[in-house]
Amino acid sequence: MAHATGYFTHKACWQHEMGAGHPECPQRLDAIEDRLLMTGLDAAIERREATAAAIADLELAHDRLHLAALRGLADNLRDDIAAGGPSRVQVDPDTSMNAHSWDAILLAAGAAIDATDAVLAGELANAFCAVRPPGHHATRRQAMGFCFVNNVAVAAKYALERHGLKRVAIVDFDVHHGNGTEDIVAGDQRILMCSFYQHPFYPECEHSTASNLVNLPVPAYTRGMAIRELVDTYWLPRLHEHKPQLLFISAGFDAHREDDMAQLGLVESDYAWMTEQLKAVADRHAQGRIVSCLEGGYSLDALARSVEAHLRVLAGV
Repeated sequence: MAHATGYFTHKACWQHEMGAGHPECPQRLDAIEDRLLMTGLDAAIERREATAAAIADLELAHDRLHLAALRGLADNLRDDIAAGGPSRVQVDPDTSMNAHSWDAILLAAGAAIDATDAVLAGELANAFCAVRPPGHHATRRQAMGFCFVNNVAVAAKYALERHGLKRVAIVDFDVHHGNGTEDIVAGDQRILMCSFYQHPFYPECEHSTASNLVNLPVPAYTRGMAIRELVDTYWLPRLHEHKPQLLFISAGFDAHREDDMAQLGLVESDYAWMTEQLKAVADRHAQGRIVSCLEGGYSLDALARSVEAHLRVLAGV
């Protein structure tokens, strides 16, 4: 049985950037890399370079016209830049593309697919994808909230459709509701989605009541112990009942108490605890198979420490 934890990323994920001062910045990945080197955790993971996702695989979760529109924006932007025009195009008020964004989009989703392949092949015990742009706000037909393509939803559908799995689970512990993932998976009984998120908060949208979703909205200033109790009471029984053959994590670390994008009160030990619980579910039902993908987390130091805590549990060190 494979024991290594894979770490998937690509240099293109650094080249996508949305302007000076934007919180979803390339320095997020730098902070994680620095932390891995500083703590020696780098020696405990197996690095893999992501490959670009095929459009046909993205279409498992996204409308063809949405993908064509993104690609068209990228092509037009390159032409504009060549003609001396603007170097960036807005997709929504807080989300934009530069000349490298389309490549980064394909490689971020490709990392999740590559990790799924490697974990299901038994090459790796589990995997973490240090990628950007993130994905969980991207709906079937819309880019929003720093997200263009839904990396985790694509990989979950890929595991079902290309590998023939019967049941998978997605756990989203980002501080924001994964509305895009919900839009893609609601009603698909092969996929159980569990999440908590600050509410009321971004994004302002109707929350589905589909039976395959375990949505736990929590008020601002909720602390880690309260979250642990909710996970214990609501997530874990449903996860054990569902018996996922592969567990996906939308790993956002912006519920950390030092992250000023939101107002929840988690710390590194809470992320380690959640990862331990999810690892126990995967060990029991999924041969330990987990694919985790970076979502939010904007306080660079807190992000790096939280990813370290998450990875230490995945790697068993």
